[in-house]
Amino acid sequence: MGCYQGSRHPTNPSRDWGILLELELTGEQGQVRHAVREFAESEIAPHVKEWDQNAIFPTEIIPRLSALGLLGIIFPEQYGGGGLGYVEYVTAIEELARVDGSIALTVAAHTSLCTNHIFLSGTEAQRQKYVPSLASGKKLGCWSLTEPEAGSDAGGTRTRAERSHPGWVLNGIKTFTTNGSYADVCVAMAVTNAALGHHGISAFIIEKGTPGFRPGHKEQKLGMCASDTAEVIFEDCRIPQENLLGEEGHGFIDSLKVLDGGRISIAALSVGIAQGAFDAALRYSQQRRQFGRPISDFQGIQWKLADMATEIEAARLLTYQAARRKDQGHPVTREASMAKLFASEVAVRVTGEALQIHGGYGFLKDYPVEKFYRDARLCTIGEGTSEIQRLVIARSLLDSHG
Repeated sequence: MGCYQGSRHPTNPSRDWGILLELELTGEQGQVRHAVREFAESEIAPHVKEWDQNAIFPTEIIPRLSALGLLGIIFPEQYGGGGLGYVEYVTAIEELARVDGSIALTVAAHTSLCTNHIFLSGTEAQRQKYVPSLASGKKLGCWSLTEPEAGSDAGGTRTRAERSHPGWVLNGIKTFTTNGSYADVCVAMAVTNAALGHHGISAFIIEKGTPGFRPGHKEQKLGMCASDTAEVIFEDCRIPQENLLGEEGHGFIDSLKVLDGGRISIAALSVGIAQGAFDAALRYSQQRRQFGRPISDFQGIQWKLADMATEIEAARLLTYQAARRKDQGHPVTREASMAKLFASEVAVRVTGEALQIHGGYGFLKDYPVEKFYRDARLCTIGEGTSEIQRLVIARSLLDSHG
């Protein structure tokens, strides 16, 4: 799936993914997969090419995602959520990404980063105030950690929050903020005590319309073009004390916990992109004829397809294993990083092979694989580069055997 309306090869799914996984999904989880797939194919697929080529953030899709329950899927019903788990959530993200990674990324940033940070670290009053409107899709969320001089080194945060009775004043610039231009609620990290390093970073909730808070430059990107990525700027932005999220000085620590879920999101997104590219390549190989035969008859193509399918299945199993462990309440730092590392690099390899199978046609925007190829590249960078994931995994292994 993932082909655009009007492309040279309109698509239907060539296979139901995940034979091994299919045996393990509950009935409700299977229903989620079916509903999201149907929605993505009917409501998103016809517009993917237009949104991508014109870098359109499709605000009209947000209420439809909300109506399907995707913006609050992992939160309890008492807060307006769907009361489901991370397995259902990654199923939904994968199905969205099979069609358009940009929409999957929009949902992931809103759900597993912004709203989840408030749900995990917030007071009951903060949960009651913000989670229902975010989970219902009445408001869109963003999460701001990265800065121009603080990427992989998130501890290098320069945005400052200074006490100003009875609250705080924020000054600084955040970058690479997904949904930054459109968000109604922003969770941002700022330094409250520079002398304490990582332990001097706190998290804050900032609402759209707060004086001194505004979106900045909107980025033009290689891929994920229908996902909004922008600066978030704070200029003498005054916020009340009750908008401190979590304990003072715990913002960075809490962010790492939030990123565990976020990395599972990116793993699922990677699997979806890879699956969409694989489906397109498999279908094309059966239709494209050379030397009087479909190119799928040739061993070179068959081996590519076999390797692609095998890697996708392995990435999917790592991703769902991490999601299940999270649902069971286990620590998932290592598992999330392993899933994110492997799945994102699989997405890059698979989309490259899918483009190669298409030959020259893969280089054309009439075919979906060039977009999958561009979109996949973000997955090895966002929410911690592959290099950072390897450090996280290695430290976990060494700590457990030290």
